[in-house]
Amino acid sequence: MLASFKNIKISLFAFVVFATACQQKASSPKKVFKMNIDVGVTSLDPAFARNQMNIWCVNQLFNGLTQLDSNLQTQPAIAKNWEVKANGLVYVFHLRNDVYFHDHEKFKNGKGRLVNANDFVYSFRRLIDPTVASSGAWIFNDKVSDSSAFQAINDSTFQITLSKPFPAFLSLLTVQYCSVVPHEIVNFYGKDFRNHPVGTGPFKFSYWKEGEVMTFLKNDHYFEKENNQKLPYLDAVKISFINDKQTAFLEFVKKNLDCFFGIDGSYRNDVLTKTGELREKYQGRFRLAKAPYLNTEYLGMLLDTTLPIVQQSATKDKRIRQAINYAIDKEKMVSYLQNNIGTAGHAGFIPKGMPGFDEQKVIGYHYDPKKAKDLLAAAGYPNGKGLPTITLNTTNTYRDLIEFVQNELSAVGINTKVEIHQGSSLRELIAKKNVSFFRGSWIADYPDAENYLSVFYSKNFVPNGPNYTHFSSKKFDALFEQSFQENNDSNRYRIYQEMDNLIMEEAPVVILYYDQSVKLIQNNISGLPSNGLNVLDLKRVQKK
Repeated sequence: MLASFKNIKISLFAFVVFATACQQKASSPKKVFKMNIDVGVTSLDPAFARNQMNIWCVNQLFNGLTQLDSNLQTQPAIAKNWEVKANGLVYVFHLRNDVYFHDHEKFKNGKGRLVNANDFVYSFRRLIDPTVASSGAWIFNDKVSDSSAFQAINDSTFQITLSKPFPAFLSLLTVQYCSVVPHEIVNFYGKDFRNHPVGTGPFKFSYWKEGEVMTFLKNDHYFEKENNQKLPYLDAVKISFINDKQTAFLEFVKKNLDCFFGIDGSYRNDVLTKTGELREKYQGRFRLAKAPYLNTEYLGMLLDTTLPIVQQSATKDKRIRQAINYAIDKEKMVSYLQNNIGTAGHAGFIPKGMPGFDEQKVIGYHYDPKKAKDLLAAAGYPNGKGLPTITLNTTNTYRDLIEFVQNELSAVGINTKVEIHQGSSLRELIAKKNVSFFRGSWIADYPDAENYLSVFYSKNFVPNGPNYTHFSSKKFDALFEQSFQENNDSNRYRIYQEMDNLIMEEAPVVILYYDQSVKLIQNNISGLPSNGLNVLDLKRVQKK
């Protein structure tokens, strides 16, 4: 009874704190944006902004040097401008003089202090500090020689020296790992900074009861403006953690949530038509927003012929890999299984929505069962006769998708056996090269195609890199390395497209579809942008 009473007191206290913070004149009620996250947030520390839900929350509380607009173009944030020197090795950032950390008792007089260049030195050195063990250490680990690469020239000038050129560096700095944090607060809380975050963002942390509720309040001292009006427009953000998506959807329908993210397969057909539009019963009640999402869903095939598992697999033959590509009706798959959420993967590995994507210049595979059969015959298996059964590995989440693929392949004479694994188990099997045919996906960390093409660079073989197929091409590697010397975006995109065409010719992957993000939005909500990285940005949201 005492424990229960204590929990009631905590809940009441949280409610009172939140209600008090949101109290205002009756003529102008506070604008609270209500949303649900169905997967638990594990940390509000930018150094651990590894999964999408962590990123969404961190993005409301923190800022970095640069940021992305809705078109994935790099824009100033805390850095008002910058210069790139020494043939792309030295980046000099000039900081704004009006960015303050959120108020905290550990600051002088409890008032948030001005951000300076040394704060970025601290934040970036912390990111690569092995004792911190940040999941974002990869941002700098292969790009700087050591922590001395980060220097404060003076309070408002911050410099980074790279060990080799990286043209996508400015867009890389937009990831939430690169947010600035205050050393005195991080040092005070230690690991508990994860649930006592202090940043510079449009909202400041208020309360978090893990698995139940999280609240952010408006940062009245935020530095960004729109049309001479200070951002953000909202007064608060309230996040619930209902892990059953159908229950959360019902809360949205009852208008207890202002936005609903993603539409799960269990009720997708109730909400959407097969063409991907809202069903008539929901039309006018809320809005559907779809946008390209930089996520390529694919099938991967291991190519390392020194491995027995590859030697025994028919997919070691390029003609078989190409036949598999031609055998799958991806348009039908997206319509039938996805309610037209996504775009059939008829181009390369670089997804639709990524700068440089061009389905006219990258030649992928369209549905052509006759070509598939011709390739099988050329490989010595007319109508699939004598072709060994191929094992296709996936997780239960994608069972329907892979069973569709299985039926498509069977129709041209390619027999497959589907094996279902836990997600972590399949990742381990792929990393250890214990499966030769598998379903995978690649989600962009930053909006440059290098992020995708690195998956096929021969120096990135697993387990130390993301080359899960062990694709190897001297020409591809030379082009990949050449792209780092090219600062002109248009010229670099042409190199990327040539590399993507090489991948398509060798067919280590089958591009199933390029994903889309889906949101349902209440009619009284405006200013909620969509972007290819599916990063949540609430600073311009308005609620009527």
